[in-house]
Amino acid sequence: MSSLYHQPFQAPLTPASFLERTVVAFPDRVAVVEGNTRYTYRTLYERVHRLARGLYRLGVQRGDRVAAVVPNTKLALELHLAVPLMGAVLVPINVRLKSKEMSYILNHSEAVVLFVDDTYAERLVPCLEEVPSVRVLIVDGTDKHFPTTRHIEQPVDVLPYESWLHSVPFDPMSVSVQDEWDLISIHYTSGTTGRPKGVMLHHRGAFINAFSEIVEMNLSPDSVYLWTLPMFHAAGWCFPWAATAVGATHVLLRKVEASRIVQLIESEGITHFCAAPPVLTMISQYLESERTGLPGTVHIITAAAPPSPALLRKLESFGAKVTHVYGLTEVYGPFTINEWRKEWDALPDNQRAELKARQGIPYIGLGELTVVDDKMRQVPKDGLTMGEVLMRGNGVMLGYYKDEEATAQAFHGGWFHTGDLAVWHADGYIELKDRQKDIIISGGENISSVEVERVLLEHPSVLEVAVIGIPDRKWGEVPKAFITVQPGECVSVEELQTFCRKRLAHFKCPKEIEFCELPKTNTGKVQKHLLREKEREKQLNTN
Repeated sequence: MSSLYHQPFQAPLTPASFLERTVVAFPDRVAVVEGNTRYTYRTLYERVHRLARGLYRLGVQRGDRVAAVVPNTKLALELHLAVPLMGAVLVPINVRLKSKEMSYILNHSEAVVLFVDDTYAERLVPCLEEVPSVRVLIVDGTDKHFPTTRHIEQPVDVLPYESWLHSVPFDPMSVSVQDEWDLISIHYTSGTTGRPKGVMLHHRGAFINAFSEIVEMNLSPDSVYLWTLPMFHAAGWCFPWAATAVGATHVLLRKVEASRIVQLIESEGITHFCAAPPVLTMISQYLESERTGLPGTVHIITAAAPPSPALLRKLESFGAKVTHVYGLTEVYGPFTINEWRKEWDALPDNQRAELKARQGIPYIGLGELTVVDDKMRQVPKDGLTMGEVLMRGNGVMLGYYKDEEATAQAFHGGWFHTGDLAVWHADGYIELKDRQKDIIISGGENISSVEVERVLLEHPSVLEVAVIGIPDRKWGEVPKAFITVQPGECVSVEELQTFCRKRLAHFKCPKEIEFCELPKTNTGKVQKHLLREKEREKQLNTN
C-alpha cells in the first residue's frame, strides 16, 4: 500500500535556512544598523557566506566548535547565521567573565577558532597559553587593541576580521545541516554553584523557538528589533534567527544605557526589544526623569525575573506593550508566555498588572509543561499549591556537554527539572513563586521571596529589591530585604516594615532591611548568591 505514495523529501529543520529565503524576498531591505553603519540583506547574505566559507578554508569541519567573545555587534549576528550554515557549533561566551572562566570554557568546549571583539582581546590573549585547541584568533575592530601572541608557545594565527572576511571569495554555500538534532550551539551557564555547564542546543529547537517568536511577537518585515539582550545569552532568545527570517531590521547595541535605548527607539522606529526587569526599571526611571513617553507602541519582551505589577503598570503608562515570558538557557531562553486575553483589557489596572506578571503557558510548538510536588505528582490548579516547574519537548536542550551525571539529574523522570517553584492557576497559567534555592523556610513556613519583593516594590520610594533568607536562632531563617531607593527619595527601615505588615502576614515581613545597590549579571539578573555570601561572611565575623 505504501508504494502507491510518494515519500516526501525531508529537509532538517534549521534556522540556517532563514537567510536563504529572506535575501530573495527582501534583498534591499536594511538588515543591520550599527552606529553609522547600515547594510542590506543582500550585503548580510554575502558577508555571512564569506564567513562560512572562510571558516571552511581554515579547516573548520562539521561539529567543530567556534567560540566568540563578542558583544552585540554585527559580528555576533553574522556568527549566529554563518556557523550553523556550515554545520559547525557556536560557543558564545559572556564578555564579562574573567580570563580563567573564559579559558575553562574554551578548553571544555575544545574550540578550534576564537572570535573576539578588540576591546576584550588583551584579556583573552593570556588565556590562549592554556588553550591548546584554539588554532586561530580572529579579532574584530580597530588595530588599537590588536593583540600579540608572541609569548604563546603553541602556534596561533591572529587575523583581523574585516580584512580576512574580504579576502575570502564570495562563493555561496549550501546549508550543511544533515540532522536537525545536531548541535547548533553550546551555551555555558553562570556557574554560581560550581563549574559552568555547557547547555547543548540543537537545530530543531532553534528553528521552532525562532518560529514561535515570530508568531507570538507578531514579527514582520516592518519590524525593527533593538539588541538590548546579549546574543551570548541563550542565543539571544533565538531572535538572531527570528528577526532574520521575516526580514526585520537588526539595530545593534554594544552597551545597555537607558538614554541610548530611548534615543534609538525614536530615531530608528524600534518596534521590539527584550530586557530583564532591572533594565526596564532603568528605562522607566529615565522616561520619568525626562517627563516623556515612548513614541508609538513598543513591544517589550521581559523575563529573567518576575516583573512587579508596579513596574508593568508604569511601563504601560509610557506606551509600552509588555509581554512576560519565562524560561532558562536550557530551553533556548523563553519556553512559556503570558498569552494575553482580550477580555482582560477591560479589567482595572491593578488586576491587569497582576495577571500580566504571571508566566503563562508554553509557546506554540515548544512542548509540554507541568508543575509537580517532590514525588513527581501534579499539583492541583488552585493558585496556592507550590511545585517545581518541569518541561519537555522540542524546545528543550539535548543535555549538558560532557556531563552525563548532571544531564541525568536534570532529566530525572523524563522531564527537564527547572528548579523553579510555581503555582498553577485554574485557567492553566503558571505563576512563579521562587527558585527552590531561594525559598525561605521560617519556623516551618514557606516564604516566597518574590511575594515579599512585589509588596516592597509597591512602595513609591523603592526602585529595586532583593529578598533572601538569613539565619535566625529562633525561626531557623527570616527574610532580609536589600533595597535600592528611588533617586531623590528617602525612606526609613521602620516605614518599609510597617508598609509590609499592612500587606503581608507578619512572619513574611523582612526582619532586616539594608539599603544598597544590588549586584547584577550583565543580563540584569540580581545575583542573590552574592548577597548570601555577604551575609555568611558577616555571620562568621560576628561569631
